[in-house]
Amino acid sequence: MKRKSQLAYSVFLAIVVCACIAAGYLFFKDSTPPTIALLPETQVVSTSMPFTLQLHDEGSSVKRVSIVAKWGDRTLPVLEENFPSGANTQELAFSLKDVGLKDGTLELIVTATDSARFGIGNSQTVQRTITIDNTPPRVTVKTSPPNVRRGGSAAILYSVSKEVSQTGVKANGLFFPGFRQENGDYLCFFAFPHFATMENFTPELVAVDVAGNARIVPLTVNKIFQEFKKDTIPVTQNFLDKKNEEFHKILPSTLSPVEHFIAINRDVRLANTQALMEIGRRTSADILWKGAFLALPRGAVRALFAEHRTYMWEGKEVDQQTHLGYDLASTANAPVPAANSGKVVFAGYLGIYGNLVVIDHGLGLQSLYSHLYEIRATEGQTVNRGDIIGLTGISGMALGDHLHFGILMSGLEVAPLEWLDAGWIRDNIIKRVKEAGGNLPAFTLPANATTGAAGATATGSAAAQGKKKNAAREKAQGKKQGKTKEKRR
Repeated sequence: MKRKSQLAYSVFLAIVVCACIAAGYLFFKDSTPPTIALLPETQVVSTSMPFTLQLHDEGSSVKRVSIVAKWGDRTLPVLEENFPSGANTQELAFSLKDVGLKDGTLELIVTATDSARFGIGNSQTVQRTITIDNTPPRVTVKTSPPNVRRGGSAAILYSVSKEVSQTGVKANGLFFPGFRQENGDYLCFFAFPHFATMENFTPELVAVDVAGNARIVPLTVNKIFQEFKKDTIPVTQNFLDKKNEEFHKILPSTLSPVEHFIAINRDVRLANTQALMEIGRRTSADILWKGAFLALPRGAVRALFAEHRTYMWEGKEVDQQTHLGYDLASTANAPVPAANSGKVVFAGYLGIYGNLVVIDHGLGLQSLYSHLYEIRATEGQTVNRGDIIGLTGISGMALGDHLHFGILMSGLEVAPLEWLDAGWIRDNIIKRVKEAGGNLPAFTLPANATTGAAGATATGSAAAQGKKKNAAREKAQGKKQGKTKEKRR
């Protein structure tokens, strides 16, 4: 009997020991505290800047977190949160807006605890010294108010009173970044978008400092109205037949030929426009171009910038789009020169543009060459003005051999004729910026420059032929109207 009692006692003792060992194992098993990530990691912040707190515990769940701000002798509560869900990862967003802090330096202390060791938990504390800055930067525009034509470009030089994380001109949902120059000023090329109206084009100069404080001021400009040509384009069976194979490479489809054309003309065009905006971000902070921009030699103008086109199929309207760029035609497979010096940031096939080359000239200014038969440039290549970068062709949304030449401003196509006009560059970019203390490359008018009807100086056959073609169109239209009146009589 005594032996049985001793045996039972021994078993009981063994169970207690095992339980103690198991409890000790569980108690000490997870001794690692949660990890804490406080974003952004910037040291200078405003009280309105949003913070993101990321917590993770590998061995158990995150149980609670607290944040306090130590301001001199004062300790101010910022955030306290308990997590009943039992998740091992938690993320919180907060700001210091309602804490009552003024500009100055403080300690931000974050303490996170997990649910290990029977709820006693492992704790981790992270402390960061931050400086509160609630004062927005001051901006001073140094150039006089620019003249900017609808669809055209302009430049401003301005100063900012402190370091910024972002600055530039905002207009009609687009942002044109400013770039810091050697003397500390900022130079910004921006556009009056072709789709904007005189009423809703209200550009603003934006400067956001590293603490997140934003200064937004209206930018004074002299707006010039520009009306764009309207045209009717017949979609022919011959065009669809010739483009059938290429269209299926652009967008595989079981649609009818005309529906397939509409899908490419509408949806692929939109996607390509977005792609150009992305390409527009691949720009140098330095000016890469020098002197006047070069047009396609002996190029006859076939279409102008921002022409509004109505597409007709069998006498019925099927689509409407805006043609952006400048269509120039020479001989078939004519050599295409780089308009100015720069770096090739795209060389490949892009939807309606076909074989395409985009050259970056710095500060968001880029030139575009599309519908090429052959590309003779590679991405990353540095080119000089006049270097042959391809041959004209009919790739993409083109039937006849020509060059679609475009100028991009931070990815947005703008009026190319301005940048083919040496006098316009001199008067609207070079002189204005230099008079305001900016530093731009030396610029002289080419020997073949001629004064245009608007008082600007035009260079190259494209600019001159563009004016001649417009005059011829107006004259032909007048004759046509006269003949119609005679017939009616």
